[in-house]
Amino acid sequence: MKPILKLYRGYANEQELIVMGHVFKPTNKKDYDFLSKKFKNAKATINMFRIKTQANADVYLEHNNTKIHTKTLNDGYFKFCIPLMENEYGWIDYKVSIIYKNQKIESHESYNRPKQGDLGIISDIDDTFLVSYTKNPIKKIYHLLFKNVTSRQIFEDVVLHYQALSQAGRENQKERNTFFYVSSSEWNLYRFIIKFTEIHQLPKAVLLLKDIKTNLRQFFWSLNPEKHNHKFEKIKHILEFYPHLQYVLLGDDTQEDAFLYEAICKIFPLSVRAVYIRQTGRSPKNEVIKAIENIMTLDVAAYYFEHSSQAIEHSKAIGIID
Repeated sequence: MKPILKLYRGYANEQELIVMGHVFKPTNKKDYDFLSKKFKNAKATINMFRIKTQANADVYLEHNNTKIHTKTLNDGYFKFCIPLMENEYGWIDYKVSIIYKNQKIESHESYNRPKQGDLGIISDIDDTFLVSYTKNPIKKIYHLLFKNVTSRQIFEDVVLHYQALSQAGRENQKERNTFFYVSSSEWNLYRFIIKFTEIHQLPKAVLLLKDIKTNLRQFFWSLNPEKHNHKFEKIKHILEFYPHLQYVLLGDDTQEDAFLYEAICKIFPLSVRAVYIRQTGRSPKNEVIKAIENIMTLDVAAYYFEHSSQAIEHSKAIGIID
């Protein structure tokens, strides 16, 4: 058995590259099977939260003919933040390796470097595009455990909206605007989320998730409603890292998205172009309506919608998409 090296999609601006991943201890457990059903899927999902991370492991990033060394943190997580000098834009490959018993274990991923003039689209995941039943804990647990990735549902027309935002303002059809999926889900679910977005042809995105969980107690604790300071800090970081982008923020009304985005608009009143909040219940929430109205007083377009087709029409009306 060998340690497992997992990389995540990174991102870069004009001066800095950020890439990250985890190192896990050797294990004989099978990796998550996307096609498992019912109880097999439940077992595979639980096993994703029973992984053992490797602290203080040596990790090497190979970039621009240079090998850069760091070590994992106590939870097996590593992150390289290094100066960047290159002229490429879009998705760019990178390579990271570890050494185990004199054997090199290597993994490849990509990072995104947007151009001046790109849109930055920041989207929540659960109940924004992935139907997750956040407000119904029993239903949420059932779907997480007993529905595999091919059985999980996506909201109608959300793909059309996201694809239109991805291509907005681009003359070159090969180029795309920059997407970030920022969620309170843990890194344990990274591969599941990537697979789900690929199945439904959502835009390729950088994912920023919460700290990894490594036992069942943490797994069940993660199902409880939480504060979302993590999401606020991650979104704030993105806007500070890319001050030249104009942003579209997408979320839902099951948790704190409207209020997080309201705070972001107050801090970055010139950077946010539009805010979209999905209505998940039968009727709109008064406190969300108030947040949307307050965002609009900052000259930011904001829309509280029930169906993605309505959001598409709004994006056309304000000139974001054709």
